[in-house]
Amino acid sequence: MSWLTRLAAQAAVPVYPCIGPGLLAAVEWLFLSPHLRRTATPRAAAILLVAGQIPPRAQAGLDRLHDQLPHPRASLTWDGAGDSTPDLRRLWRELLAGRGDQPDRLPDTPPNEWRGKGDHGQGGKGMMGGVPYGRPMAMTAKDLRDGLELDAYTARFGPFAPMLPPGLEVEITLQGDVITKLTPCAPPFDQGLDASTPSACAARLLHLLGLPLDARRVRTGKRPMGLARLRALPPGLGEVAPDNDARARLTAWLAGREDETHIPPLPDLLTGLEWHEAMLVLNSFTPDALRRACLEEAEA
Repeated sequence: MSWLTRLAAQAAVPVYPCIGPGLLAAVEWLFLSPHLRRTATPRAAAILLVAGQIPPRAQAGLDRLHDQLPHPRASLTWDGAGDSTPDLRRLWRELLAGRGDQPDRLPDTPPNEWRGKGDHGQGGKGMMGGVPYGRPMAMTAKDLRDGLELDAYTARFGPFAPMLPPGLEVEITLQGDVITKLTPCAPPFDQGLDASTPSACAARLLHLLGLPLDARRVRTGKRPMGLARLRALPPGLGEVAPDNDARARLTAWLAGREDETHIPPLPDLLTGLEWHEAMLVLNSFTPDALRRACLEEAEA
């Protein structure tokens, strides 16, 4: 091992977590370790952490994420017991030493038939649309705000997108960054009450706001450094009742108060919002409340 490799081995391990039922809180505690770095995308990770038992309906998504990690890569299954940091650091050192690289799980073929279909063979209509190589392309459609024809892009997000609760799958149509249609496809996994405590929810939302230091302080029982920063949440965003918007829910969590807000159907709540607004609104509710809302909507 060269001196450069030994130096790299001291860095925080880049890990992308896929979180199964009941382990969201445990994974968030795990990533408080200074020896681990939770990446926002599998392309920036060296190790895939599979936390808990992944339900069969999410297995295909797990395999696709695994194959998106660049080589050399490894994966580790963790049941939430004990501290997995030593095992992750061992895998990291082995990868840097040129050992343990994992092959693809899926065949290197397009996930859907598209060649030769449509006017220009890309699987769409005219020169637009289609899903070449599994990547959906935009089509034009009327914008819901003014009726003008704009590019509309439809794709499915989840079940392991870092800004969504683990397990949640939604199909979203975007025009620009505005959500014009949203369809829930699968509810979040049951994470138990540990993931819905005020400190856990506040830390999650602060991290999404780009305030990781404040998120860490809140998760460890301290106050954030500057409450004025909470004004980054626009007033009225995600309002579901008088004086109950995303900022009010975060303020309540920071005061240690639990939130029992009833969530309206996700399409009604999120359609018309910009992408970043919708993600903030989603994370201003507890995972438990989001799961109940999705299950109620599926039964309606």
